[in-house]
Amino acid sequence: MMSLPEPMPLVTSRIARFAQRLGLTGKSARQVLEDASQIRLPFAPLSEPAPSIYWQDGPCLQRFVDLPRSALSGPIQEDKARARAALTRLVRQEQSTHAALDLRQIDGLGGKSADGATYPTFESFAATPACRQLRVISYKDFVRTITSALPDFQSQPPIDVRQASWLGERLYWSGEHHAEAFACAIAYARLRGLEVNLPCELTDYRLDAAGLQALDNEYHAVTIPAQAWSDREFMGLLLEAKVPYARLTLLRNVNNSELLLLDKRQPAANSLGEGLKLAGAPDLVRYLRGLPHITRFRLGNKTL
Repeated sequence: MMSLPEPMPLVTSRIARFAQRLGLTGKSARQVLEDASQIRLPFAPLSEPAPSIYWQDGPCLQRFVDLPRSALSGPIQEDKARARAALTRLVRQEQSTHAALDLRQIDGLGGKSADGATYPTFESFAATPACRQLRVISYKDFVRTITSALPDFQSQPPIDVRQASWLGERLYWSGEHHAEAFACAIAYARLRGLEVNLPCELTDYRLDAAGLQALDNEYHAVTIPAQAWSDREFMGLLLEAKVPYARLTLLRNVNNSELLLLDKRQPAANSLGEGLKLAGAPDLVRYLRGLPHITRFRLGNKTL
């Protein structure tokens, strides 16, 4: 039986990969490194996590856990799949159930700030006009307020909380609505020494040391501004040297809106990565290694 010809995109992809492995690019690896080191783009350092009650104010590294297959773009499907696999090994997710959690230990909220401001604690957030109008000044007010955030509060349902190793020891309530009510109720409980226990389901996100080392062994992972993709010098080098790459739009920093993954096994890609770092492109691996790595959540810790 006669076999059908392969689709043209697949044939092109295989030819491109074969040429890369043979080093059949328009420039030598040394020339790529030199040219890349001279690229002038508005590189900006990755921002350090600042104390904030909002989950989404920190680096959203938990997205690596369930990174969609379509999240990465690039010229060759196999390269994108391999890069995605490396990224999904960066963060591990663990879940546990606890019979009782003192809600005063929670000092974070899901979602992001509605007014764009940063609040380091529930107490600072409770001092805002939006929170002060709730007027939580008695136990009756506390029950009314906490019930608006947790409608089944009186029946003691499990509460969903989360934690990330790169965000310190802060526990975040997973809810994204009624933030003012929840924060004000917890701030009141702390002020009055009111112990309020509920069962909880904890999702713990942690950077994986082995996954981070594997990424460093296999890739240059640098962040670049979105302007790079319309920069003539950068795009000319990328195309002329036929550099294999994968890119991901994930990071929240406006000045570092693209993550570029360059395979260290490919001479041109390796040289481009080295050159971009010399030009000032932030190194994601170095950044991740500098983030906090907290110990595991300790149930019953009364340090408030």
